[in-house]
Amino acid sequence: MSLNQLRAEEIKAKFEERDHHLRESWVRAMEARLVRDELEKCQKGEGVNHYENCKWLSEKYLNMLRDSKVRCRFLPSPTHVDDAPNSRSKGTNT
Repeated sequence: MSLNQLRAEEIKAKFEERDHHLRESWVRAMEARLVRDELEKCQKGEGVNHYENCKWLSEKYLNMLRDSKVRCRFLPSPTHVDDAPNSRSKGTNT
């Protein structure tokens, strides 16, 4: 195989891996949406008792929210304020 063919296969494999990751994260996000819809139905149906009767559903939804964020690990992450260089000189407490 030539170098160009190897490079093309690497690129193709990376795109397939990215697509698979994105599909899986979207499935988790849509599952969380379905649980949210069921939670809303439960809260409306139970009225004032929804704190007790829908607690398991709200806990499930919160756990799914933590795990279902759609992320693409191949895109650069945004920079945070903490990562920015400090403009103050060292040794001064102002």
